[in-house]
Amino acid sequence: MSSLSKPSRRNFMKLAATASGGLFLGFSWTSSVASALEVVSDTAIAAGEIEFNSFLALSPDGIVTIFSPNPELGQNIKTSFPMIVAEELDADWTKVKVVQAPLDTNKFERQVTGGSGAVPHSWDRLRTAGATARHMLMEAAAKRWKVSASTLTTDNGMVVHQATGRKLSYGDLATEASKVPVPKDVKLKDPKNFKLIGTAVRNVDNHEMITGKPLYGMDVYKEGMLFAMIQRPKAFGMKLKSVDAAAAKAMPGIVDVVTFKSNVAVVGKSTWQVNKARKALKLEYEEDAPLESSTDHDRIFKELLDSPDATVHRKDGDVAAAFQKAAKVIKSEYQCPFLPHSPMEPMNFFAHVRLDGVELAGPTQTPERARSEVAKLLNIAPEKVTVELTRLGGGFGRRLSADYVVEAAELSSIIKAPVKVIWTREDDMTGGTYRPAVRYRFEAALDAKGNMIGYKLRGVGMSSGNPTREDNFPSGSVDNLLIDSVEHKSPITTGPWRAPITNFLAFAEQSFLDEVAQAAGKDPVQFRLELLAKAKKAPVGEIKYDIDRMKGVIDLAVEKSGWGRKKGVAQGFSVYFSHRSYVAQVGEVAVKNNVPVVTKVYAACDCGMVVNLSGAYQQVKGGIVDGLGHAMYSNLTFKNGAPDQKNFNNYRLIRLKEVPEVDVYFVNNGINPTGLGEPALPPTGGAVANAIYKATGKRLRNQPFIEQAELKTV
Repeated sequence: MSSLSKPSRRNFMKLAATASGGLFLGFSWTSSVASALEVVSDTAIAAGEIEFNSFLALSPDGIVTIFSPNPELGQNIKTSFPMIVAEELDADWTKVKVVQAPLDTNKFERQVTGGSGAVPHSWDRLRTAGATARHMLMEAAAKRWKVSASTLTTDNGMVVHQATGRKLSYGDLATEASKVPVPKDVKLKDPKNFKLIGTAVRNVDNHEMITGKPLYGMDVYKEGMLFAMIQRPKAFGMKLKSVDAAAAKAMPGIVDVVTFKSNVAVVGKSTWQVNKARKALKLEYEEDAPLESSTDHDRIFKELLDSPDATVHRKDGDVAAAFQKAAKVIKSEYQCPFLPHSPMEPMNFFAHVRLDGVELAGPTQTPERARSEVAKLLNIAPEKVTVELTRLGGGFGRRLSADYVVEAAELSSIIKAPVKVIWTREDDMTGGTYRPAVRYRFEAALDAKGNMIGYKLRGVGMSSGNPTREDNFPSGSVDNLLIDSVEHKSPITTGPWRAPITNFLAFAEQSFLDEVAQAAGKDPVQFRLELLAKAKKAPVGEIKYDIDRMKGVIDLAVEKSGWGRKKGVAQGFSVYFSHRSYVAQVGEVAVKNNVPVVTKVYAACDCGMVVNLSGAYQQVKGGIVDGLGHAMYSNLTFKNGAPDQKNFNNYRLIRLKEVPEVDVYFVNNGINPTGLGEPALPPTGGAVANAIYKATGKRLRNQPFIEQAELKTV
């Protein structure tokens, strides 16, 4: 038996219906038009004969069930998705159930968690699904009562005929409603009539999480499953030379020791046994690429900032002329280190490679990528690979990659058995993929009146492509602007880390704008507002951010924080646009015992309509704590290709006592939802660094802040 059972059609249909019939409403995630499915007998349901896409189901007992296709890693879509459906359906929220869907690209679209795009992508589709079911229920009631459907309303899972006071529950009407023709177009609610959307709703998995029910990849257990841990090269740039596994193979519970590529997998009957045996391996490695250290990166980055071979991403006006005639030039460099993702649940995945297909199960942000890469590895059709999704115990971009899925599948294909590969915390922290280190050089040209007439940004990235965001503010507000980059190829594997690129770039940009504002003799907020006003009146080139939305969060943050009017604390400001949303923050710092302490952060957010107020607050607060903690404390350094920090004993994360008070405010502008999982993180570092400067007179240009001499000597 499996402790985390696969959500089969049989199980889902049993959950969604009873023997007395019910309404099964299928809807395509690629279309906003729903389609009704034929009501079948209980026998047919049990036999799994009904075909469906992603769908809404209504059973005669009034239970509304929906498949949630996207992976859930804490961003709350597993609660928000059904809230959207239930709102348009006018359902009784206490009777809504949610089932995690497996990977099925024929029935679902964009089964991805990343880029803060789940709710924006599915908003209209989910609303239409709920509204379509509501229409069919009203038509069924109208037919039974022999009245016009236009005389009916719905409320909390009931169809109501106001003229006579008659009511029928959705469950009573489910079977009849299934026979109503599906409308091609349905009217959606006016948002001003929303009852559920915009309220605070508890996470649908709360009870299971609190009581320890199996939800996560670590909970997966399949009959006959073996366990494995893999020893990977201990340094980036090394490959395996020789293996002596005799001692490991002789240990209790060990089934096999397998070498593939430069990996050595120990396979056995329990994680304890395989972890102990792995330590008995005698392995030799040899150099395969340069073994880089952090001191090498510092030197390389500084050299590349002067490289003549930069890639230009945006150029407006005559930059050279602007700097030549400038009354004042400001120039600064900012650098950040590598960071591991550090999800609380380390990497793990189950794989069973059989002759007739491959079964995969575990936590992934990109199940389709996992399937396609496994299919490519094994040279089989993707249709022969199934992926069961579990809840993710954190991801932050690490589980966008499929390397840990592929190695589980490759190992299963070699040992001809089902296996679950588990990474330890040390494996997770030393095995990549990391937030890439980067260095930026900023230059600004001011005229005699303190107006910014020129702006230059060069980024040196690390095997990550373009480390800039050339179309973000202040682009479009400066007449003469140049943004370019140089890339350094490294054997150290890097990839997306929460709010990719902008997680550090926002800090650097917003800190530098404060430097420029000071040189111009202007208030930092007013300086930014003047730039936005110029972009509004006389835009330079294409502007890809919404000036009014950015100004809206600035105004709200200034109002709520009492910007510039408080005594006893130093305030720092930051505003950023990322993942379609806008967040302005004010950080407050007080000097206690000669040490600057972050006491409070105000956040003003414009993410469009908020679906779940509770989840939204937690996303913003979590992003701020994540951004603050990593800016202040976290650092992954390398020596000869190997990470110095291998576990939380010497890799510093923020501690509970260091978390400041956080106030969150949302702009209610009525537009459709935009991203929220990442946008609150990028502005935090800048708001805090600018506040520390106000409090101490020391400008922080590198992360982590805590390791800088300027902060230690305050």
